Amino acid sequence: MKDAKKGINTICTHVGGVEDTVYKGATSPLYMSSSYAFEDVDIKRYPRYYNTPNQEALCKKMAALEHTEAAMIFGSGMAAISTALMTFLGTGDHIVLQQTLYGGTYNFAVTQLEKFGISYSFTKGWEVEDFEKELLPNTKLIYIETPSNPLLTITDLKAVSDLAAQHGVLTMIDNTFASPINQNPVDFGIDIVLHSATKYMGGHSDLCAGVVAASQENIDKVFQTAICFGGSLSDYTVWLLERSMKTMALRVGAQNENAMQLASYLETNPDVFKVNYPGLSSHPEHNLATSQMKGYGGMLSFELQAAIDVSLFFKNLKLIKPSMSLAGLESTMISPVKTSHALMSPKDREKQGIGDNLVRFSSGIEEFKDLVEDLEQALSKSKTTSVLA
Repeated sequence: MKDAKKGINTICTHVGGVEDTVYKGATSPLYMSSSYAFEDVDIKRYPRYYNTPNQEALCKKMAALEHTEAAMIFGSGMAAISTALMTFLGTGDHIVLQQTLYGGTYNFAVTQLEKFGISYSFTKGWEVEDFEKELLPNTKLIYIETPSNPLLTITDLKAVSDLAAQHGVLTMIDNTFASPINQNPVDFGIDIVLHSATKYMGGHSDLCAGVVAASQENIDKVFQTAICFGGSLSDYTVWLLERSMKTMALRVGAQNENAMQLASYLETNPDVFKVNYPGLSSHPEHNLATSQMKGYGGMLSFELQAAIDVSLFFKNLKLIKPSMSLAGLESTMISPVKTSHALMSPKDREKQGIGDNLVRFSSGIEEFKDLVEDLEQALSKSKTTSVLA
């Protein structure tokens, strides 16, 4: 916890490295061994036990960034999410999940939980009253995501944590969209923080990883499930992730700035019907976002007017990449109905407000004027024939 008092760039750069005691190198040495001694050692190390030198060190950086006592790293965001959920839920338990949710998490809930005798409810919205209405005597967990994927709704962290505390319920959050640079949910009383480290922590679109950060007591419980599920990641990926995280605050700061400028520009563009970005004063939860976030994030989404052919729009982009993931140095776009939320039924997507013309935008670090130029040329080439006529 004391590391959390250091400056954010200092934490990103220095906390959680492996000291090179032999050659005094500036970067962490990479320990690739999958087999370690068991005699005359303090710790019996094994990759699936999440305690190789590189794994162990990186977890300290994760914990420092999220202001928690401990953390664990996994092979993917969904490995972290599923392991955490199955740690704290068992037969006969109930979980309340936020309505606006990452499609992979939604799919896990609706296809897997009932197999284990776990019941679930989705809220009708993301206000604290929506969560309270779904609580049952056997509710063990409230699961939230803020800002949400892909509509960028904002949930009140303190209100949800207070509600959970009143009912003896644990809270869990997917903090991927915000990143620990922009938001630290534990400071508002949330118990367990999850990340797809593939995104802002990795930041270079070249690795896949996940994180669970929490108290030492809760991480000890997650560990017992994790060693059974086997969701660990290779030490080479761990090493790459540590390297990438050294520049995370710098990258995210630049992405925040671009996203704010892009959201403001798109809000005035006649080809755009609606923009979702918590940094805009027009966002319904703008004031709430300001109260619990240190930056509004690099993610936004917008709905194109019916006159724009979305498929053509993606094809006409020259600089911005139509690409599946997010949070890389390069700006990317996706159609949620075809990618992140494709596993949801059209009816369920409609309930969440995810339409066919919705575009999710992950801002990179390019020059703002270059991004606008690409958007404008792609939009101008993507209008339907009837409109052009």
